[in-house]
Amino acid sequence: MILVIGGTGTTGRLVTARLAATTHPTRVASRRASAGDVRFDWYDRSTHAAALDGATGLYLIAPVGDADPAQVMLPFLGLARQAGVRRAVLLSSSAIEAGEPGLGEVQSRLGGMFPEWAVLRPSWFMENFVGDHPHATSTRERGEIVSATGDARVGFVDPADIAEVAVRALTDPTPHDTEHVITGPEALSYADVAAILTDIGGRPVRHRAVDEDALAAYHEAHGLPPDFARLLAGLDTAIAAGAEDRTTSTVADVTGRPPRSFRDFCRDRLPDGLPTVGGAGRPGA
Repeated sequence: MILVIGGTGTTGRLVTARLAATTHPTRVASRRASAGDVRFDWYDRSTHAAALDGATGLYLIAPVGDADPAQVMLPFLGLARQAGVRRAVLLSSSAIEAGEPGLGEVQSRLGGMFPEWAVLRPSWFMENFVGDHPHATSTRERGEIVSATGDARVGFVDPADIAEVAVRALTDPTPHDTEHVITGPEALSYADVAAILTDIGGRPVRHRAVDEDALAAYHEAHGLPPDFARLLAGLDTAIAAGAEDRTTSTVADVTGRPPRSFRDFCRDRLPDGLPTVGGAGRPGA
């Protein structure tokens, strides 16, 4: 039994769909459980035991918007190990190193808590430009992408490729027992992204570069908690310094096929172009 935490989110729903094609029974856990799912809330410990009942595998997504998720994640992982979970796969980020405060602490301790494990460290999601992310909203409403990345490049990755690596890490007979840095096939600047969105979406999109303080204020103004807004702005500053200017062969090495390009991703997700302001558009994550 594989428990998928955040099973209705961007990667969780894709992992769940792919697991459905395997012989492994799967349980979906989310805060708003629908029929056949189980309710799970990181901050409500009364929901943890029922979600873990009978589970031997675990796909982990940290609580959204929490700058220090280790405080709630580590006690749950201890409970999971006691409940019989043997294999745990954690979704982290290419920007987070093991041992750093917050999610990095969870990364560093995962291998010591479970005999079989993997940490997925994907680069920034392509989904951010077409789903419910602030970048997608500003693209649709104002024709701009706001960042503090300058001219630096990022190996943006399709969430479907992340999910495929996750399923392999959850189900391969031999445990991966490693960290996977996952990227797309090419590194793109935000100006490159804007140009592709303009071409595929049929409406002008530009990249507006700001500094870290302005970006943190921008995120706060659009509803993010101050600590998390500052964290995201700081990650952009790291990108500006070249932290994400790389590509890896992980998707091909693990799945046997190349990762999808951003242009192909946009062709699939924006078949009718960018929606106009107030239009229905396509569903997000």
